[in-house]
Amino acid sequence: MARDLAPDWILQGALAEQDKSAQWFKHKLANMTTENSTDRAKGLTLTVIGCGTLGTAILGGIFEFLDAGKTDDKADKATPERLPTVFNACVRSNSSAARIRKELGNYRTPINVRQNDNVAATKGADVIILGCKPYATASILGNDDMRNALQGKLLISILAGVPETQISSILYPSGVPKEGACTIIRAMPNTAASIRESMTVLSTPSPPPPADDLKLTTWIFSRIGRVSTLPPNLMDAATALCGSGPAFTAVFIESLALGAIAMGIPKESAYGMAAQTVRGMSGLVLGGEHPAVARDRVSSPGGCTVGGLVVLEEGGLRGTVSRAVREATVVASQLGEGGKNVNGTRR
Repeated sequence: MARDLAPDWILQGALAEQDKSAQWFKHKLANMTTENSTDRAKGLTLTVIGCGTLGTAILGGIFEFLDAGKTDDKADKATPERLPTVFNACVRSNSSAARIRKELGNYRTPINVRQNDNVAATKGADVIILGCKPYATASILGNDDMRNALQGKLLISILAGVPETQISSILYPSGVPKEGACTIIRAMPNTAASIRESMTVLSTPSPPPPADDLKLTTWIFSRIGRVSTLPPNLMDAATALCGSGPAFTAVFIESLALGAIAMGIPKESAYGMAAQTVRGMSGLVLGGEHPAVARDRVSSPGGCTVGGLVVLEEGGLRGTVSRAVREATVVASQLGEGGKNVNGTRR
């Protein structure tokens, strides 16, 4: 009964508990700030030069990882000792700067957008991703200021058709110096990076790059999908398969849907069903099943699948698709050599 007659006692107790909670929260927040500052001091600075669609997707994949609070996950052997924690995105136009801020502004990890400031952003970085247009490579890299800014750093190129040797010759026209040269690693991600389903191929030249640099590069591109490695002489073929392949696959999905639409299935349903069908078969193959085995498993004698496969064979589907990959490989190679009109008619 005494308590019922003493509302001040209840109020004072509640206020005391509230004050204790507030002090605990402030203490916890201070510790988190100190921890984050320490992590940032230990982390790496990553600069993306020519931060277009792929560069933005790469940063987004890293930001998702960092925002999830996994920066101290040392149990994973695939995680480097030091991760990027400071990020610069270099662009030229106001519209590009606005696009990056819009697409990456919802993450807790901040992004520094730099306009026409490549050298300064490179000088302050540990890792640089080169994502400009291939034709702009020489104008961006071929000067003493950039050469000095890159000294001893990791340069990752995502330029289609531009091999490491070409980048090296632009940076070091008189030959690679014995000391102070940057490490160049070529990477070929694809458009599915935007949904973290890229197939990225890394070039592994001989002699190979330092193990820590290769591990960090692999980690970066693992944020946006799968990663594989190939020798430099196969990178043009990888560009055709993984870089151009999504477009070829889109044509096939569109063709599947078109046939279904012709037979009465609504357009929206047809595209979704075709895409899921291709996705399902991709899952089976990625799970270890050979495409021929998966095909035969659903091809009953005298059935509708066999009837359709015969039409595909009559149309030369496999040969045509294979030739498309071969043609794209040749074009990628000639683009890397500075060729013009490489898609012109030829025998």
